[in-house]
Amino acid sequence: MTTPVMTISTPEGLQALSHPLRVAILGALEVPGSAADLARRLDQQRQKVNYHLKALEEAGLVEAVESRQKGNFIETVYETTARSFVVAPEVAWSDDRRGVAMRAQHSLETLVGQGSRLQRNAAELLDRAAFDGDLVASASVSASVNFADEATRAAFIRDYLESTKQLIETYSGEGGESYTLELAVHPTTENNND
Repeated sequence: MTTPVMTISTPEGLQALSHPLRVAILGALEVPGSAADLARRLDQQRQKVNYHLKALEEAGLVEAVESRQKGNFIETVYETTARSFVVAPEVAWSDDRRGVAMRAQHSLETLVGQGSRLQRNAAELLDRAAFDGDLVASASVSASVNFADEATRAAFIRDYLESTKQLIETYSGEGGESYTLELAVHPTTENNND
């Protein structure tokens, strides 16, 4: 595997992930294997697994890493190109107005980008905890805030940024383990109420 997390950002990549057997193949490739190996692991026909492996390879989600002689056949061994895969939100956008709106509103574009980065980072940290046994020190904050008007909202954001800056300056030091701080404030969405 060459990267901990790969972001799927093309319709072809999304289509490659749309079949349950392909997702199972990616999971089974935690240990590299050939179509025959995977067919045994997944209790599937080799030809069927091979077909889906080729689709995953074309999408860049798996790669051939070795060829080996097996009787009269040459077997290709595959591995995933990443430990985990996340789907970029824009890959499913069919309306160009979203991209136009993001380019017109820098803070909104930053929020969408930060959400994507947070998704990738969370997937990588989860894998480190699940597969490497790491204890991941993390925290997140979620709160709803009502602002009486635009001036109050602007003042809150200004104070929020200033207090965050002060905290960073107070607690940052040389050496030690590096942490990423990602705080966000945005209007409450339907998903925040789940």
